[in-house]
Amino acid sequence: MSLRYQISIRILLISLCILILGGSIGIWQARQSVSQEVDSSIKLALQLIKIGIGTHKTPQTDWMFRLSHLEQTRHLNIQIKTATGDMVHISQPSPQNAPADAPPQWFIDLVVSEYPQVEYPIEVGRHKTFVLIIQANPMDEIIEAWEESIAFFTTLLLLVLLTFLAIHFVFDKTLQDIKTIVEHLKGIETGDYQKKLPDFSTREYNDIATAINHMTHVLDSTEKQNRALTQHSLEIQEEERQRLSQELHDEFGQSLTAIKVMAVTATHQKADTPKIMGSVVEICDHLMTVVRSMMKQLHPLILTELGLKATLEDLLHHWELRSASTRFILHYDDAVDHVERTIVIQVFRVIQESLTNIVRHANASQVDISLQIQPETKQLVLSITDDGQGCDLEHLAPGFGLLGMEERIKLLGGQLTIHAQINQGMQVQAHIPL
Repeated sequence: MSLRYQISIRILLISLCILILGGSIGIWQARQSVSQEVDSSIKLALQLIKIGIGTHKTPQTDWMFRLSHLEQTRHLNIQIKTATGDMVHISQPSPQNAPADAPPQWFIDLVVSEYPQVEYPIEVGRHKTFVLIIQANPMDEIIEAWEESIAFFTTLLLLVLLTFLAIHFVFDKTLQDIKTIVEHLKGIETGDYQKKLPDFSTREYNDIATAINHMTHVLDSTEKQNRALTQHSLEIQEEERQRLSQELHDEFGQSLTAIKVMAVTATHQKADTPKIMGSVVEICDHLMTVVRSMMKQLHPLILTELGLKATLEDLLHHWELRSASTRFILHYDDAVDHVERTIVIQVFRVIQESLTNIVRHANASQVDISLQIQPETKQLVLSITDDGQGCDLEHLAPGFGLLGMEERIKLLGGQLTIHAQINQGMQVQAHIPL
């Protein structure tokens, strides 16, 4: 069910409720108005009769003349009942004057209520009494109430119609804005991050557009960084392969060629076999050293055989030999030894990259590496802090090293944060869920 249809149905139901409630209130007010008007007319007629007739000494011809002036009294039928029981009509509507625009019978039944009949005795002489009978005739007031109700309902229907049209036009504009946003989101789904949403006149939609434009900008920047990081990784991979190929060619190729030549020479009768065998052993030892070096660069076997702590100690010892002016301190929680191998490898690479950056750029005198497990949050917390020259993070363009570290931590579902100030060192901290 579309949003337009849902809103239209709700507006229609609310309008019907308003019409029903307004009709009920209108009929109730008409009923009260007719009742009050009839009651006032009866009381007024009685007062006029009392004042006009006076006492019993008034001659009959005088008060009959005065009663005849009540012929045009609204809402009332006035009759006189004689002593013999005959009825004399003083005021009543004539059939030819009946209104042509009389309200429908259902409206009359709803508005009309029970009105009392008033009898007023009049003494015109000794032993001679007439009874003045006053009955309600509210048709004129009912017609007025009907006309007022028609005007009220017409106004109410016009207001409902205008409200519905206004809401319809507003929703047309709103749905058009929503359609624009949805089409833009579909473009984002296909990877189109260059197109931006326009400014909307509605503040809420404009806020949504601003948020989506910011999101597309971040996605575009992230995609460019990932593309550059991927390209850099491919370049590193290609350089690594080229270096390995060169080492294999230079070291293994030459050494194996030398071994082959020595082996052929050793087959001669005059060859100095012990000397040749000694040379072969030396070449083999050299090849073993080269193989260990290449294996360590590709993946440190000590990490698999002895664990992360021994690997980090060996790495720190290596950096202490290369950078004698820097002191490296390791704070290691033994519980880290039970962490998954995938996490261990990535954490080692992050530490390796961080130490490389520190030695190259920080000029630090002390570096603290901390690996702790927080039992309450079930997280592995890595912290690398140095007291070097630091940097201004706002103007720092992240290189591939930092981007690679961040991606490694993200792959583990963690978060990498960097805190630094000029001349106050830098801290790299990672929280990795276990």
